[in-house]
Amino acid sequence: MSLLIIGGTGTLGRQVVLQALTKGYQVRCMVRNFRKASFLKEWGVELVYGDLTRPETIPPCLKGITAVIDASTSRANELDSLKNVDWVGKSCLIEAVEAASIKRFIFFSAQNVEQFNNIPLMRLKYGIETKLKQSKIPYTIFRLTGFYQGLIEQYAIPILENLPIWVTNENTNISYMDTQDIAKFCIRSLQIPQTVNQVFFLSGLKGWVSSEIISLCEQLAGQEAKVQRVPLGILKFVSNFFGFFEWGQNISDRLAFAEILSMENNFSKSTFELYKTFKIDPSEIIQLDDYFLEYFIRLLKRLRDINFEDVQKQKNLVI
Repeated sequence: MSLLIIGGTGTLGRQVVLQALTKGYQVRCMVRNFRKASFLKEWGVELVYGDLTRPETIPPCLKGITAVIDASTSRANELDSLKNVDWVGKSCLIEAVEAASIKRFIFFSAQNVEQFNNIPLMRLKYGIETKLKQSKIPYTIFRLTGFYQGLIEQYAIPILENLPIWVTNENTNISYMDTQDIAKFCIRSLQIPQTVNQVFFLSGLKGWVSSEIISLCEQLAGQEAKVQRVPLGILKFVSNFFGFFEWGQNISDRLAFAEILSMENNFSKSTFELYKTFKIDPSEIIQLDDYFLEYFIRLLKRLRDINFEDVQKQKNLVI
């Protein structure tokens, strides 16, 4: 089976590529910038030029392809990109995939997506879900929660750099996942007939609230966090009043994420059935505390190496 992966240079996309290569699939990645994607070529991936904003470049990328995995997305505040890539481009992609009689299309969406028509990215993701369901393409849709990788920027780095961490007053349990594990489910679905024309709510085994993540990072970093709490209602008002602006991270991203993940979901009720369907042992899933521990160990080792190099340079200067 040969795969075309879109968004292969991204946080999730590169993990999908690695999982596919590990399982012996032939992998082709549609890219706009060959230099940026050069590491994929070193892994053994075939690179082809394609751009979702240029529909004519899409059909040649599909030649000889069995399944398409779309791991690409725009940031919530990139309005032009949202329209041109996440709607027009992906609509053209679906049309091209249908015309090429591709055997499977895997799409990554977001949890509670149908309830947030007011957020452009969520509205477009739900629209693409609908287009897939209305097409003749055998599809699998994964609705995702937050990534572990995003928590590094949100919690770990601000603590290490003595910067404030902005959190809302919501104590919502969020079952984050490592992108490696999301990729496992994605590639596994290609071998399970029951996953065709299905939507799966994918989440980790344990829910975490912000205070627990902050406490974990404080322990591992050995220093206290500067926590700034903002009521969700005020955050909504500020966003509506001022529009888009930078506030640590773009406030529109933070607001969208806080709102979407604060909604009630049914992940906990179906998680174990999901793992059973995909024949994935829960013990194989990376836990958040283990992920953060490994991150801080790597970071401390890097800092020790840098300090050692600085000492050696000073010794050489003295000599």
